[in-house]
Amino acid sequence: MDKLTLCAYNYELVIFMNIEDFDYELPENLIAQCPIKDRSSSKLLVLNKTTGEYQDMIFKDIVSLFKKGDVLVLNNTKVLPARIYGEKADTHAHIELLLLKDLGNDTWECLSRPFKRLEVGTIIIFNDELKAEVIEKDTKGIIKAKFIYKGIFLEIIEKLGTMPLPPYIHETLKDQSRYQTVYAKYLGSSAAPTAGLHFTTELLEELTKKGVELLYVTLHVGLGTFRPVMEKDITKHNMHSEEYEITEEVAMKLNKAKEEGRNIYAVGTTSTRTLEANITKYGLFKSTKESTNIYIYPGYEFKAINGLITNFHLPKSTLIMLVSALAGTDHILNAYKHAIESGYRFFSFGDAMLIK
Repeated sequence: MDKLTLCAYNYELVIFMNIEDFDYELPENLIAQCPIKDRSSSKLLVLNKTTGEYQDMIFKDIVSLFKKGDVLVLNNTKVLPARIYGEKADTHAHIELLLLKDLGNDTWECLSRPFKRLEVGTIIIFNDELKAEVIEKDTKGIIKAKFIYKGIFLEIIEKLGTMPLPPYIHETLKDQSRYQTVYAKYLGSSAAPTAGLHFTTELLEELTKKGVELLYVTLHVGLGTFRPVMEKDITKHNMHSEEYEITEEVAMKLNKAKEEGRNIYAVGTTSTRTLEANITKYGLFKSTKESTNIYIYPGYEFKAINGLITNFHLPKSTLIMLVSALAGTDHILNAYKHAIESGYRFFSFGDAMLIK
């Protein structure tokens, strides 16, 4: 296992994995602030997970790296433009809400700013179609808001809201569709499955023509994906939960691919978590709609995927731990070092990596 400390205590084996082992220095100018003009023209770093060898390519040339019969699993979730702006009905003070979780009955868990101006009972007006009442408030900046509206709620939000870009992106996104994959279908994510942002419709057609099987699962990405790991020992971190769905048809095709020994590649860590959670729980791929809080870090044995297309991830994040579990921490950090020296763009709007 990678950089694992083992010690005996009262005849029990204690595993300690230090958060510092997943850190690296990134120049701020390499954090991509906006998407490039052509999605598929991003750089692609191809990493051999066994040897640690890597190769520089362009993403649109990724078709050459797959063969007929390979399976590519993509997450077709659609980002909800969940940041909405309104004002208090009584004082007209400006209020920003970020929708986090649908609790049912037109009630949402939200991040609010400024938090101190809101009390239980506060009415927030967004426009003629939408207003909300604060019905609960905690001590961590989270409120529960009951929405009152005319029409269809999600349609109102799509027109009214803006994309909830990660905190490290400071520039305004001019075209909100660039924070959606071209195959986004089911509205519900708080963040984009960013590995999929590199694909164009034409590139997907090329893969299909080559005989690569494209399958779609749905996992609605929560903002917990950006939550830093605070524990020094990463094994003590509590992973956030996210809702996913695999259809009967997709489960059947995945099981067939497994039986025939074909390679299954996940597009993104969200697709990876979906597949690994599903097969770990059921022993094979099974149609289901449920939540998972699967936490993948070095030492984990992959049961579903053979490879992964992903972006470059934040230091000390659960995402860099996941890719380290697949390729080894040393291989990942060496590849990241090369990417930094070669001027790769990092994070959500950045360049890509194929681990195979």
